[in-house]
Amino acid sequence: MPSSLSLDTLNRLRDFDTPTICNALEVACPERRGVGYTTRPLVCLRPTMPPIIGYARTATIRAQRPPEDSAAEQRQRRLDYYAYVDGGPKPSIIVMQDLDPAPGYGSFWGEVNSHVHRGLGAMGLVTDGSIRDIDQNAEGFQMLAGMIGPSHAHVRVEAFDLPVEIAGMAVAPGDIIHADQHGAVVVPTDAVPEIPAIVERQVRKEAVIIDASKRPDFDFETLAQAMRDSDDIH
Repeated sequence: MPSSLSLDTLNRLRDFDTPTICNALEVACPERRGVGYTTRPLVCLRPTMPPIIGYARTATIRAQRPPEDSAAEQRQRRLDYYAYVDGGPKPSIIVMQDLDPAPGYGSFWGEVNSHVHRGLGAMGLVTDGSIRDIDQNAEGFQMLAGMIGPSHAHVRVEAFDLPVEIAGMAVAPGDIIHADQHGAVVVPTDAVPEIPAIVERQVRKEAVIIDASKRPDFDFETLAQAMRDSDDIH
């Protein structure tokens, strides 16, 4: 797992929504313009909650069919998984891939696991599976999921600390994840310190065009000049 950044450095990125982070990454890491973020819609449990950022703890689950291993083996695997969640740099974000043919058949996530994971230092979850217990989930624990469902069926952890893919976003253990109601994005560690300055410059560039658009005499010529003025900001 990559070495951790300071909490202050990470928290500065919570001031920006996830689309703004994606915009900044187009400048900091232009080769990642078309990869590294969710490309399919997810249900957001708390759309008005501020963005979350943390280190990915990855896992896979299944729920549709009964497990083939014993109850004791399943329990030990879950304990090992919880130990994994508790280890490494924090805060964390759980990134959990549902391996069933129809993801979301059974939910790993509800009142109990949201409280347990929040207690172990996780800020939230990104999964293509389902969530439930909507009104009872831990306060301040964000969830982005493929769907909402009623049952946990035969859900169990299959594996953890491995590469996963959620809604088109490939994630490796320890990746830095930024997420909000729009979706999630992997933020390369080296880019994190650069992002605030890039965002500040982008805001100034955009403000020139937005301010021009509010003028009573706004027309195409005004827009063209505003775009030229915006391009001059470096």
